[in-house]
This record gives sequence, C-alpha cells and structure tokens, in this order.
Amino acid sequence: MKYLAEFIKDKRKEEKLTQEEFADRAGVALTVIRKIEQGKENLNLSSINQVLKMFGYILAPIEENTVSKNGAS
Repeated sequence: MKYLAEFIKDKRKEEKLTQEEFADRAGVALTVIRKIEQGKENLNLSSINQVLKMFGYILAPIEENTVSKNGAS
C-alpha cells in the first residue's frame, strides 16, 4: 500500500490538485483520497480503481498459483 499511496500522491501533485479537487475529479469522497495517501489497507478496490483510472491504471486481483514463491510470475 505504501507504493500505491506514494504513486497517487505524486500523480495528484503533478496535476497540481488539492486532495479535495482530486476527489471531485475522480468522483470519490475526500476521505477515500486521504485514506489512499495515508496507506490505509482497508480500502474498497473499486474506489481505488476509480482513482487510478484518472491516470490510465487499474488494480486487479491475481490468482495465487500465478505467482511463484519468490514473487515473480
């Protein structure tokens, strides 16, 4: 979650948006942006994807058997 938090915060700042402006543009509550940027782990995947879509990204679950023990696929 730390990488996601940094990614979203950096992208938001590149766009020169406040958290509130960013939330409005993404169509999510301000608290969603704050939780993402704070690295909270109990977030709804659809809310995260709604934010990420602004930058052309999405998160998707993967099946456990597609990842090897060392983290490579």
